[in-house]
Amino acid sequence: MGNAKKNYAPVGVFDSGVGGLTVAREIMRQLPEENVVYFGDTARVPYGSKSKNNIIRFSRQIIRFLLTKEVKAIVIACNTASALALETVQEEVDIPVIGVIEPGARAAVRETKNGCIGVAGTEATIRSQTYTRVIQRLRPDARVIGKACPLFVPLVEEGFAKHPITEEVIDIYLSEMKKTDIDTMILGCTHYPLLRSRIISYFGEAVHIVNPAYETAMDLKAVLEENGIRNDSGQPGTYRFYVSDAAEKFTEFAGSILPYDVDATRQINIEEY
Repeated sequence: MGNAKKNYAPVGVFDSGVGGLTVAREIMRQLPEENVVYFGDTARVPYGSKSKNNIIRFSRQIIRFLLTKEVKAIVIACNTASALALETVQEEVDIPVIGVIEPGARAAVRETKNGCIGVAGTEATIRSQTYTRVIQRLRPDARVIGKACPLFVPLVEEGFAKHPITEEVIDIYLSEMKKTDIDTMILGCTHYPLLRSRIISYFGEAVHIVNPAYETAMDLKAVLEENGIRNDSGQPGTYRFYVSDAAEKFTEFAGSILPYDVDATRQINIEEY
């Protein structure tokens, strides 16, 4: 499998919007030689309130689009789509597809001392109980406390991460969890690392905050190595960005969180795929 063409092929990364850029950012840091094609489904964000059938349909369309870019592996950089669509689409394509839930759950199980783990996520992710299942498969006696935080995504997307209103919303959603004996909490939505410093200061030293974006990049590295398709060209990777709507707003946001300037984002009609 380790033919050169395949090694230079890009990695596809997709999310409902800008949140998956936290995963793309970690891939750029940990795997600087990989080329990345990113798709943000900005026309249909947020995913967290949508049904499973729709999330699977959206994911299939996006994967069909990414396959036209000849990607060698796909990262579903969205917890909702990882929870609801990953298993389905893994069976439908013949390249590796990884999600963000498994790596985050594994890191939480590794970090926790008392086995009590919190998960903040979208309504769909929390309702699916996917984190609970994965965590308890790794550690059967673990207690998992999930909390849906639906306003976090629009707050991040609208640029309110550093605004005082966000502190209030964090308190409203997470005050109950703060009273429990969790010692580890997973940021179970790729938008949430953009609130990470706020959430860390809210919980204080006692709670370890897991950022699945980093863990996912490390998983991708392992998967590329196992399949003999890692890019070892010695050249820095190139990055291409596509969205289903509002390209300018996306470009501006991406430029603010990625380690380099995003020059252009192309808008495509995802319903054609």
